[in-house]
Amino acid sequence: MIFCTRFGCLTTLVIGVFFNARSSAQEIASVTVTQDPKIEQLLKEKRRINPSITVNDGYKIQIYNGESEASKKVLADFRKQSHNLDGTVIFNTPFYKVWVGNFKTRVEAERNLAELRKTYPQALIIRPNK
Repeated sequence: MIFCTRFGCLTTLVIGVFFNARSSAQEIASVTVTQDPKIEQLLKEKRRINPSITVNDGYKIQIYNGESEASKKVLADFRKQSHNLDGTVIFNTPFYKVWVGNFKTRVEAERNLAELRKTYPQALIIRPNK
């Protein structure tokens, strides 16, 4: 049964042709993405250089809180002591803070905190993303 009014048949015909053409025009396409392996290497290096850019919400140890020049000196001294931890200076109004390490668990951070407190008695564990 076809329902036609003055413009009904024409509208129905146009809609039918549009959907028919649209459904037959669709093709299956595949997309292949190739990524240079150096991109992941660069991201790892960027995270190593600037650990304030975190991917996870782990723990860090703050070893200093104070003036800008003093924080740079503390970080330089920390690096000279050949610790195997990364460190960075963060500005958090109104002070500069020196954060070291990037620990996934609090237990891991506490182990390192015990060692760092021998040199930095004011050191404490923080969770930057919280």
